[in-house]
Amino acid sequence: MRSDGEKLNILFLCTGNSCRSQMAEGWARALKPDNLDPYSAGVASKDLDTRAVTVMREAGVDIANQRSKDVSTLAGVDFDLVVTVCDNARESCPVFPGATKVVHVGFEDPPHLAQTAKTEEEALEHYRRIRDEIRAFVETLPEAVMGEEAV
Repeated sequence: MRSDGEKLNILFLCTGNSCRSQMAEGWARALKPDNLDPYSAGVASKDLDTRAVTVMREAGVDIANQRSKDVSTLAGVDFDLVVTVCDNARESCPVFPGATKVVHVGFEDPPHLAQTAKTEEEALEHYRRIRDEIRAFVETLPEAVMGEEAV
């Protein structure tokens, strides 16, 4: 929560907004509905990754109705916090006006990791691991990155 009692507007930014940032948005909606108003976007949007949808559903979070967005479509939103979740997004991150805090918390790319998988189950294991890492990070929000002013 912000000092004015409003939820924090948080953007999870990734390259394509197809996997990691979508999972982070889903976790934030599920775990922090009273504290965060989450968004996700990409520097160049792609289709939502079906494996990401699958592993999130396994964990009880449905992201199937989320859609991939280009960050430029969110130009009118004042974000309190932007979290880049991949190196490319960090390097391509646009400048956000005002008091927006930008932090980088990189997660490995499940589609890239899954390329060497010999079975679908093995591919999904990569997605599950990253899903769980993202959940662990989201559970620390907003205090871990905003400090005491977010409490």
